[in-house]
Amino acid sequence: MPTDPFFEEGTRLLTPRAFDFVLDGELKRAVRSQNFLTLVVLETCREWDGMTMTADAGTVGEVARIVGHEVRDTDLLGVTERGTLSLVLLDADYENSARVIDRVVRRIDSYDFPTPLRISLGAACYPTHAVDGDALKHQALSRPVVSWRGGAADAGAPETPH
Repeated sequence: MPTDPFFEEGTRLLTPRAFDFVLDGELKRAVRSQNFLTLVVLETCREWDGMTMTADAGTVGEVARIVGHEVRDTDLLGVTERGTLSLVLLDADYENSARVIDRVVRRIDSYDFPTPLRISLGAACYPTHAVDGDALKHQALSRPVVSWRGGAADAGAPETPH
């Protein structure tokens, strides 16, 4: 059976190329219709033996499944070339996106991860913060909203950056 080139195997998670393609198309649509669009990025790291390293695809997939329960089916969920989980909230300004982000954080906080994790969540909105895909990704990565730390060895709560 051939694999779907748009989605990671067995998930609704867009592959990096598909995610970039769809994000570009949605940004063009937002420009034409003068709608908002918010990009939320979740950088996931594992903690092991006092070291922090980028999470593997399995862990990112696990976080994606958790996040997927809190968003609309029409919102886009994908992974970037860097392995960062990304969520595009269509027709959502930054203020309205905050409610979705709060739900996602609560869901992550209530999940019992088997190993310690760090999840940094950032967000940026078109046209408020950027007007093209690359700039929107950069802004979302540089605009932290929540930094979460938890897992089996270290149950933690979300921390709001100062």
